[in-house]
Amino acid sequence: MTKTMAVGVPVIIAFLILCGAADLVTSDASNHRYKEGDAVPLYANKVGPFHNPSETYRYFDLPFCSPDAVKEKKEALGEVLNGDRLVSAPYKLEFLKHKDSEQVCKRTLKKEEVAKFRSAVNKDYYFQMYYDDLPIWGFIGKVDKENKDPSEYKTYLYKHIHFDILYNKDRVIEINVQTDPHALVDLTEDKEVDVEFLYTVKWRETNTHFDKRMDKYSQSSSLPHHLEIHWFSIINSCVTVLLLTGFLATILMRVLKNDFVKYAHDEEAAEDQEETGWKYIHGDVFRFPKYKSLFAAALGSGTQLFTLTIFIFVLALVGVFYPYNRGALFTALVVIYALTSGIAGYTATSFYCQLEGTNWVRNLLLTGCLFCGPLFLTFCFLNTVAIAYTATAALPFGTIVVIVLIWTLVTSPLLVLGGIAGKNSKAEFQAPVRTTKYPREIPPLPWYRATVPQMAMAGFLPFSAIYIELYYIFASVWGHRIYTIYSILFIVFIILLIVTAFITVALTYFQLAAEDHEWWWRSFLCGGSTGIFIYAYCLYYYYARSDMSGFMQTSFFFGYMACICYGFFLMLGSVGFRAALLFVRHIYRSIKCE
Repeated sequence: MTKTMAVGVPVIIAFLILCGAADLVTSDASNHRYKEGDAVPLYANKVGPFHNPSETYRYFDLPFCSPDAVKEKKEALGEVLNGDRLVSAPYKLEFLKHKDSEQVCKRTLKKEEVAKFRSAVNKDYYFQMYYDDLPIWGFIGKVDKENKDPSEYKTYLYKHIHFDILYNKDRVIEINVQTDPHALVDLTEDKEVDVEFLYTVKWRETNTHFDKRMDKYSQSSSLPHHLEIHWFSIINSCVTVLLLTGFLATILMRVLKNDFVKYAHDEEAAEDQEETGWKYIHGDVFRFPKYKSLFAAALGSGTQLFTLTIFIFVLALVGVFYPYNRGALFTALVVIYALTSGIAGYTATSFYCQLEGTNWVRNLLLTGCLFCGPLFLTFCFLNTVAIAYTATAALPFGTIVVIVLIWTLVTSPLLVLGGIAGKNSKAEFQAPVRTTKYPREIPPLPWYRATVPQMAMAGFLPFSAIYIELYYIFASVWGHRIYTIYSILFIVFIILLIVTAFITVALTYFQLAAEDHEWWWRSFLCGGSTGIFIYAYCLYYYYARSDMSGFMQTSFFFGYMACICYGFFLMLGSVGFRAALLFVRHIYRSIKCE
């Protein structure tokens, strides 16, 4: 009874956090129904350089017209992690009220404010707002470069915004924003400027239903020419899988069949000739690896991340992560990671005990820190950078306290409970052959059979199966492209798992055939090596496919991508090892060893 309550407490806490987060993501007017003249919530979110998606600042960090009382919207955990900081906007867009060149405010911009706006316009700053939970963007100004020397460029600020709003009965369906290209303020010179900020509101009726209003955002990634590329990516991946699977199955089945025939041949003949190949090392193949606590911890963390990925895919496929559902993905990642920590604890400790490890508490601590430790250090550094830049990516103290509480009250207890359950499972390692007392010496092997060349071979094929899809994911995460084709992404993920498993099995067989029995770590490293290829792709994407710049954006991109690729390394490493273990058990169970 006590143990059940102990498990229940962290789960209930996480559930309450998730429910609270789900409540906060909706708009103030939760039913989204309005009468003529009703105030519809309009929030200004952030401004920032268009090409640096992580470098965003509060809307009123620039000297725009501010309302008399700036009201901050209460935000969910995921929204804060996403860098959203919603405040009441200076525009009044009442339901069905047309406005023509309405004045927001008239003010004189000081030299410092002019310089601030000019710097922002030169860096292609955009603004983002939410009107009745619908996203709005626009650029704050433009640089006139036509047929001019760079020293003669003119910088202009837009001062008139046009809101074009579509409605259906009592609901807002769509909003578009345009800046008037003729209403400009010249910011080129360092002098005070008088500005009159204006806005126009036009309402039009539409037949689009309310529940279809988000479709226009998700359809952009489902356009025919995009879908063709995605299907080409899948066909390319499938061909890779079929060729690889067919090649491996043919070779391994033929070679293994010959091996089985040879090894099962007349015992007297077998005694006359010396054993060779993988049967020769049957007494060493199940010898436990070095650093078994680290190995078990890596396997536990990888299994947890694999479970987390499957849960995220399930939520994506049932439609939880529709475009601009602010912070839903971050909330889900934090809560599901916390709830799956018991899986990491159980897997790591039970496997560590199977490997005849004795210090299971240290193993549990190592499991808890193996992924979270580097992630925490990266976060500390990047949060400090964001604070120095006064960017919205800097987490407020309250949010950090919430994350620490989730770690203390949910993640850690579940990790410990999982570890205790793993220790008490008393499972024994299933080795089909006995291990000899002393290990055999591994014969000298050519350079291409060393760990690093084998990792390069193992990582290249799975990476080649996913690299086309990677571009779209990067353009979505580190850009402004919308990605909603989760079904295709899930197919690619399954293909990635299959290729990883097959290539690891093949390399493990060739390693054993060369009488190298240290396959445990090798199979894990070969399986996870795709993570290293993805990080190499990060370098290519940053320099060749994106326009990101500046210390903050660069450090955020390479810092967080290092953590994601490390997570991929652990996850695919555990997949590779599990596949290799199944294969090795199978082949040694099929022969008769002395």
